[in-house]
Amino acid sequence: MTNQVWTVGRILKWTENYFKEKGIESPRLDAEVLLAHVLKQERIYLYVHFDEPMEAEELAAYRECIKKRVMHVPVAHILGEKGFMGLTFKVTADTLVPRPDTEILVQAAVDRLRSLQESGAGAEKRHIADIGTGTGAICLSVLHYLEGTMADTVDISPAARAVAEENAEALGLKDRVTFHTGDLLQPLQGMTFAAILSNPPYIPEKDIEALAPEVRLKEPHTALSGGKDGLDFYRRLAKDAPAMLTDGGFMALEVGIHQAEDVAKLAKANPLITETEILPDYAGIDRVVVAWRNRPEKMQAEPAEGTGDNEKAENAGTEED
Repeated sequence: MTNQVWTVGRILKWTENYFKEKGIESPRLDAEVLLAHVLKQERIYLYVHFDEPMEAEELAAYRECIKKRVMHVPVAHILGEKGFMGLTFKVTADTLVPRPDTEILVQAAVDRLRSLQESGAGAEKRHIADIGTGTGAICLSVLHYLEGTMADTVDISPAARAVAEENAEALGLKDRVTFHTGDLLQPLQGMTFAAILSNPPYIPEKDIEALAPEVRLKEPHTALSGGKDGLDFYRRLAKDAPAMLTDGGFMALEVGIHQAEDVAKLAKANPLITETEILPDYAGIDRVVVAWRNRPEKMQAEPAEGTGDNEKAENAGTEED
């Protein structure tokens, strides 16, 4: 990259080809996202200033980003942040990178909690739990879109909890959430919630090696492995979480491909669960299981998700890792 005039357009083309050679899955997108980050501009800026020469300092900073990406460091880790539900979350190697699919879980929770709250329910319908919180993306997004809602979160990793706390501070939500370090529901014993939300580890152990290097090597193993069949954490949640739901409350769980029916069956096996729903993601894959403890009669006919304040979710999380 030295001894030549490198314009924005030229460096993008070079980087795209280099990423292709190195097996990067989204070479053009990654090149654009990283360059926009270095230039502190939106991606559209790159096209408007295609012929603009780059400064030496900009080239040096971009070169460091390229080096990290070809080592399969996720783009979100290089940037230090990830867009999700129209918000920006800090991410580190200690946390799972928030995915667009998880927006389905958040949207489902927001829609159902809003309906519960609008029905005139008391304060008990404004308290949620987020199990395995990671960056805090799930619970903090819910709190952002539902004023007055409070949350307790749990993560087994103190480092992940620290990242979630920073995100709560940055989003102005720290006074509405309490963070706990521990194993699943254990730190919340004796408490009840209108909703218990979780995107637990669900990759079968035998499938870990087949994951993309960005995921397998750079994201925490404890946030990925769901045991032999991927269902270990769902079994525990299905057994213990319903007793911690208020009457008329629900748990909403993100699931992996081909897991929805099995997770719904696990939930139904608990006598406190009276109804389940399975919701698809943007690709039509069953992605979220909602399990109700005595679903309120007035909510039996639930509108499709994607309405209300969160239509912006369609535009969130479009940058690939």
